[in-house]
Amino acid sequence: MKLLIITQKVDKNDSVLGFFCRWITEFSKHFETVTVICLYKGEYDLPENVKVLSLGKEERQSRLQYLIHFYWYVCYERKNYDVIFVHMNQIYIVLAGILWKIWRKKLVIWYTHKSVTLKLRLSVLFANLVFTASKESFRIRTSKVRIMGHGIDVDFFSPDSNVRSGEALLSAGRLMPVKHHDLAIEAANEAGMLIRIAGEGTEQKKLELLAKKLGAHAEFLGPLNQTELRNEYRRASFLIHTSETGSLDKAVLEALACGLPVISTSNSLEGIPIIKATPSPKSIAEAIALHRDKDSSSLPEYVRKHHSLENLISNIVEKIKSI
Repeated sequence: MKLLIITQKVDKNDSVLGFFCRWITEFSKHFETVTVICLYKGEYDLPENVKVLSLGKEERQSRLQYLIHFYWYVCYERKNYDVIFVHMNQIYIVLAGILWKIWRKKLVIWYTHKSVTLKLRLSVLFANLVFTASKESFRIRTSKVRIMGHGIDVDFFSPDSNVRSGEALLSAGRLMPVKHHDLAIEAANEAGMLIRIAGEGTEQKKLELLAKKLGAHAEFLGPLNQTELRNEYRRASFLIHTSETGSLDKAVLEALACGLPVISTSNSLEGIPIIKATPSPKSIAEAIALHRDKDSSSLPEYVRKHHSLENLISNIVEKIKSI
């Protein structure tokens, strides 16, 4: 089979979507050719059977030019793909779903977000299957949904015995209200520990002011690429996870894969080997004190067994073949 992937960005250095280059590489092992249409093309190192086509955002082209490029690629390349895998960009299904139906192409979606939009509902009508990480990650009731777990590259996100850990707490994710980094800062202050915060967003100034007001030891790292983030997981003592997105955050599994214990206030992580705390600074600080010296060597094996990228892509390919 030949695969067309549609995604927002192909850039291994991107702080949010850099991981997807490894997804493309894994897909390339199962398909004769892989064509990728992306809005933005940055730096990447992909196998020879992968072709990347950009709509032109890196060249600051207009939205009309994006649209022209999109339809040109979809039509010109139509003999070079049998299956379309759309990653978190439902607008492209709305734009081209009818063409793919006419051409009898297999269409599958990857979607992990609590938001339910009209675009998403329309996309499900066109799709053969919808893949998601957990039951909380897709909120439309349909028989097309397949719960797959997250795809974590456990060879990349892995422990390193040569790295000294335990010097600071870590909070990772976009700096936005729903992530509640403010609670993580308050908990670190309660525990008397340094907290390092990885990510960027609209809340940064507010969080900096909070840390200053409390006298908390907080370092804002800004957006990190995948290697930098992995190094933070390896160095930290705990990942403090205070997000209320209602779904399984990838950062939790990446941390566990690196052998980093996770203290979480989320109610959406049933079955995940995390340390549970109530959403209060005191509860989180007590969890830190109680579990500081506990053995965490089994955490990477849990991710390898249930959420590895290799297994995820293999399972997706098998389900595509069954359509």
